[in-house]
Amino acid sequence: MDELEFMRGRVYGADHDDPGPRDGRLYAELAGGPLDGLLLDITDRSERDLRGGVGLPTEIGRYGAGGRALYVPRGRGGRVFDWKGDVP
Repeated sequence: MDELEFMRGRVYGADHDDPGPRDGRLYAELAGGPLDGLLLDITDRSERDLRGGVGLPTEIGRYGAGGRALYVPRGRGGRVFDWKGDVP
């Protein structure tokens, strides 16, 4: 199994021992960039909060440790968030 296949279906920020989605939670798929294929738990976030996108800390982006990958929703109420780039 390659790294991309390993990461698909895993939840961003989840415990490595239990990385899958949980019942009763709402997820968006991250598309493109360093977190491609991961799921983002958006259960407790309002559409208004998500509209401008989310900056997710990651060590595998352009800026390494301390950097963030910026993802924005694909349309209103989107369940897919597209990568827009990395920020320090």
